[in-house]
Amino acid sequence: MFGVDTSEFLVVAVIALLFIGPKDLPRVMMQIGRWVGKARGYARHFTSGIENVIREAELDEMEKKWREENQKILAAYPADGLYPDPVPAATETGAVPVMTALPPAALDPDQPPLPFEVPAAPDDDPTPPAERPLP
Repeated sequence: MFGVDTSEFLVVAVIALLFIGPKDLPRVMMQIGRWVGKARGYARHFTSGIENVIREAELDEMEKKWREENQKILAAYPADGLYPDPVPAATETGAVPVMTALPPAALDPDQPPLPFEVPAAPDDDPTPPAERPLP
């Protein structure tokens, strides 16, 4: 600790005992302990502040990278819904074709949702809906 060896610490303790005296030595040692505790508290506060600054700098750097990636994604997929076909040979291989453009109604949030039909079950079927076979 601070380059003080055990023998040097023992010499300082004996000198302190001689100059301060056995009566006041416990009070002085408590005061020194308080000072050491305060110094450790300040050091801990300082190191936690440095760690917070480093963490914030790392978060800023990550946020910058995410912003750049987001810009790349937005450039690749524009808001007009006309995307480049990512798999042009998908229909040749028999795979499901890829939708390359969204319908205009899907892009406009003010438009009502696209209509879809729900197949109606016959009214004369006595079985509960959960047990009916799918059409």
